[in-house]
Amino acid sequence: MDIIRDTRPQKKKKRIIWTSAIIGGVAVITVVIQSLPSAAPTVEGGTIWRDTVEQGTMIRQVRGPGTLIPEQMRWITAVTPGRIDQIISLPGTDVKAGDVIMRMSNPDVDMQLLQAQQQLSQAQAALSQLKTSLQTQELQQRGTVATVRTQYLEAKRTYDTNQKLFDENPNLVARADLDHSKELADELSQRVQLEQDRLKVMAETQQEQIDAQNQQIRRLQEMVQFNQDRLHSMQVSVPVAGVLAPLDIPLQEGQWVQSGQQLSRVVVPGRLKAEIRIPQTQAQEIVIGQVANIDTRTDTIEGKVTRIDPAVRNGTVTIDVSLPEHLPPSARPDLSVDGNVIIDKLDDVVYVGRPTFGQANSRVSIFKLTPDGDYADRVTVTLGASSVNEIEVKDGLKPGDVVILSDMSQWDGFDRVKIKN
Repeated sequence: MDIIRDTRPQKKKKRIIWTSAIIGGVAVITVVIQSLPSAAPTVEGGTIWRDTVEQGTMIRQVRGPGTLIPEQMRWITAVTPGRIDQIISLPGTDVKAGDVIMRMSNPDVDMQLLQAQQQLSQAQAALSQLKTSLQTQELQQRGTVATVRTQYLEAKRTYDTNQKLFDENPNLVARADLDHSKELADELSQRVQLEQDRLKVMAETQQEQIDAQNQQIRRLQEMVQFNQDRLHSMQVSVPVAGVLAPLDIPLQEGQWVQSGQQLSRVVVPGRLKAEIRIPQTQAQEIVIGQVANIDTRTDTIEGKVTRIDPAVRNGTVTIDVSLPEHLPPSARPDLSVDGNVIIDKLDDVVYVGRPTFGQANSRVSIFKLTPDGDYADRVTVTLGASSVNEIEVKDGLKPGDVVILSDMSQWDGFDRVKIKN
């Protein structure tokens, strides 16, 4: 009788062996593949910005936007509130000193002038009345002095007569009459002195009262003149000859303007200057007298820094650049320009165009092209002083090397890229 053997354990064992072998093989293959160098990604040559490392003199500059403005400019503002009735001259018009460019009106100004003139007339009438009153009082006082003097002289003659008769014969004049005449004469003598003193005081204070009233009249005259000037200012005129320049917000006829509001501005023909706004982080090395190149988009004008604003506004420092007297036709007031201020000149240094993320005195990694130009390898570069478009290379590159300056951050995981030309 044949005995049938169970072969299932042997088949299961073989299956386990084969499975283990396959898993081990996959692991080995994975390790081998991972140990192999990754393929270099391809970069379109037309999308990258290249530059060649050079050695020589590097000019350090800082740049900022700005505006050309005239060195002489006069703002015209409203002296008093009013409504614009007529705009006679528009921006761009040549004007002479005294030309009326705008007419305004304000009924309140007319009323205030009339009130000031009325007060002046009343003060002048009061002065005339005061003079008449003072003269009348003086005449009355002079009459009083004359009357009292006459009475005094009469009393003195009476006393002298009584005294003479009493001296000749005491029986002719009673002693009481003599004393009474003497007392009357003394009293009138004192009254004469008092009235004369009163007349003197009146004469002295008379001019003071007139002067006080004259001062009041002068003040009222100044008020009348002030209101006349305000009324005259409603006929807006230019104080100097020049060209009318536009405002940021143009005015319209019928518009109401407040006192102090800008109505126009006159640009006096002559020299221009540039106001350049430099970022505050780059303005620390700017000093007065440095050379600055002003780019008008069509011409380049060389000037010098003449003023540095001590205050920082909106993260920038404003500097003034004086320009030569004779300027190209492209230079005109309010023109937007770019200014490059030359900070320093570094002789015999290695430099290259400034990379996208290259900062002064830092270490960065950039791609350097191989001699055949087909690949670019990542290298670490030590940077030094920077300029607007260039930066010093202290280590990592040599003159003649060609590097990529554009943004290569998407290839941060690769040390080599292939350049597709």
